Formats: sequence, structure tokens, C-alpha cells
Amino acid sequence: MHDMTARVAAISGHKRSPNFLKNQRWYPTIYDLRRGAQQRLPHFAFEYGDGGAGDDTGIRRNWSALDAIEMVPRYGVMPELPPVGVELFGRRYTAPLGIAPMGSPIVVWPGADKLLAKAAQHAGVPYTLGCAGGATIEEIAEIAPDVFWFQLYRFAKNDHAIGFDLVKRADAAGVQVLILTLDVPVRTIRAREVKVGLGGGGAFRADWRMVAGMFKCPGWAFAMLQNGQPRFANIQPYAGPNAGLNDTIRFARKEMGGAFSWEEVARYRDRWKGPLVVKGILHPADAEKAVAIGIDGILVSNHGGRQIEALPAPIDCVPAVVKAVGHKATVLFDSGVRSGTDVARALALGASAALAGKAFLWSLGALGSEGPGHAIDLFIDELQSALGQVGALSLAAARDVELRHPGAMDI
Repeated sequence: MHDMTARVAAISGHKRSPNFLKNQRWYPTIYDLRRGAQQRLPHFAFEYGDGGAGDDTGIRRNWSALDAIEMVPRYGVMPELPPVGVELFGRRYTAPLGIAPMGSPIVVWPGADKLLAKAAQHAGVPYTLGCAGGATIEEIAEIAPDVFWFQLYRFAKNDHAIGFDLVKRADAAGVQVLILTLDVPVRTIRAREVKVGLGGGGAFRADWRMVAGMFKCPGWAFAMLQNGQPRFANIQPYAGPNAGLNDTIRFARKEMGGAFSWEEVARYRDRWKGPLVVKGILHPADAEKAVAIGIDGILVSNHGGRQIEALPAPIDCVPAVVKAVGHKATVLFDSGVRSGTDVARALALGASAALAGKAFLWSLGALGSEGPGHAIDLFIDELQSALGQVGALSLAAARDVELRHPGAMDI
């Protein structure tokens, strides 16, 4: 077992987390991490990270669509586990896997943004700091200088003064890739968050159930003592010099949101000289518009099923988007990624990489600071095994794997 683990790590070039074998005994899959998170997190924290729009129909659709894709193996051609290093936007990464942008992951685990960034830097995979994250651009630049991507929401007031200032800060900090989020045109309510006292609008007030839940989870409570209460670190300075959490929440609800228009995307294209990605594309015609503006990457996503449950599963939209953009842009995928096999499915459909969000929140809930590194290890091992099992000698060869994809969108 130890020899195989070392061999996989050597092939991938991946620096495995030090306690992988110990943690693997209890959490051999990403879904096991979800079970662990549900057991170890305060109820409100798990519900915030795990839930979606409506009754979670969109989340289940994302998972079901991925599960429905069958890869037909070809045998007698695979002498070794394939290497999975990848080049994205001119930089080399250990695997075609990234940590997706997430809003306030610190609610799930205090200090989450920094722990995720640290694990990504160690492993050599992209980490995307969410605009509504709990650490500043400058803090993450110190932790993850080689793998740092940043996601931006729309701040339209005063001719995008805040948005352009965040872009300026990202450039000064050495952010490698900027992602503009298009898939939150309106604010929605997530029922599971509301039921536990989060996400209903207005000020945040911890009730007795939340406080009791914190004390029942000593690991989470200790992390809170170490890191302090949640904050919108990048938004807080614009809310005022003495803005507290609720002041910043009210400011964000008023000033942040809406989908970027194509004219606005073009303006950000002019401002940002590095690789620029638009997130939330599902229709190939929108992908074509983005490419015409000069966008470098298309992130096919439905916001992880957290905005509206009626959208198609993004994995079913990947082939049409890939066909529409050809070699003019890099196609990325997120929403529902729970395994290295899911990553392999996305690659086989033409995506260059997949990003995961919930999987890393579950990893924090189950294993605390060791969780993100363990999740990355699982993803990379499973990706190599999946490619090896179907006879793909390389990431490029994954696109030649024969598939049965019943849900593919014909747009």
C-alpha cells in the first residue's frame, strides 16, 4: 500500500499531505467527508455549506447528471498510471483540479479561506478566493502566491469604483486569473440557510440553537476562538472604517450583485491584462459572446445549484460550449464535482479542468485543517485511477474516451 501511494505521488508530481494514509482509513472518498462534516459541524454550519436553492433539486440534478455519464474502457493499452499535470492560462499545475470560489466558507469552518489556500499552494492546484470570502486578497497572496485566482462579483455603483479597485488590488497582489461571476443576476433565498437562522436578509444574530451547536463541536469552537467571528474581509473596507459584520452584510446586500452585462465584461477585459474567465455560462451562444470580447476562459457552472433549482446540470452543457468556443478559450467546469472520476468525465467531454467547492467544505468539517489537503489527494488519486481504468494514457487522451452521455444538451 505504501509503495503504491508513493508511486502515484511520484507520477503525478503531487506532494501528498503527511497524514493521508491515516485519514484515508476513515475518509476514503469525498462523500465520506460529507458524512464526517455532518457529524462534526454545528448544524447551522453544515446546512450553510451543504444546501442549495429550493429543496436541493438542482444539487441532486448536478450529481445525477455526472453519475449518468458512462466511460467505455479500452484495455491492453495502459502500462502505467497516467501523469495528470496540466497547463492552464500559461501556468503549470499538478492536476486539472481547482478549488472553486465560495462565499463565506468561514461560516462552515473559521479560517477556511486561508486553510484552503495553504493546501492548494502545497499541492500545486489553483485556489480561487471568493469576493465574499473571509480573507483579503493581500493575505491570500502571501499564502498561495503560485496558485492564486480571484473571483469578482458586480459592484456597479459609482461607475464600478469598488469593482475596479478590487481588480487593481488583485493585480498588485499577483493574482494569476480573474473570474467574473455572471450567474447571480438576482438575489435568492436558500431555505436550509433560512431555517437555521442564516441567509434570510437583514442583520445576523446568533440564537441559542447556534450557540448550543457551537459548544457541542469543540473543534469548530476552537477554530472560532483562533480566527474570530466571520467577516467579509475584502468588502469590509468599502463599508466604512468602523464597519462591523452586520454593517458589512447590509452594505453587501445593497451594493453587490446582479449579472455583469457584456458591455461591463468588456470594460473589465480592458482593465485586467491577465487571463480573464467568466463564470456561470450554460448556453453556447453566451460562450461565443464571451470569446468575441476576448475572454480567455469559460467556467460552465450553475452556481452549484445554489441560485435556482430549475437550471440544467452544467456537465450536460459542457459539450455544446466546447464545440462553440473551439480552441479560442479554455473551458472549465464546476457544480457537483465529488470525485476524481467526475473530473475525468469533465475532461472526456472537453473541459480542461474541473473546480470543486462543497467537497472542500466537507473536508474542513470532517478533518479541520487537514481536510483540504486530504480532499486534493483523493481527487488526484481517483483521477489517475479513472483515466488508467478506461485506458487514457494522458489528459489529452481523455478526450478520445468513448462515452454514453444521455443528458447532453442539444442547444
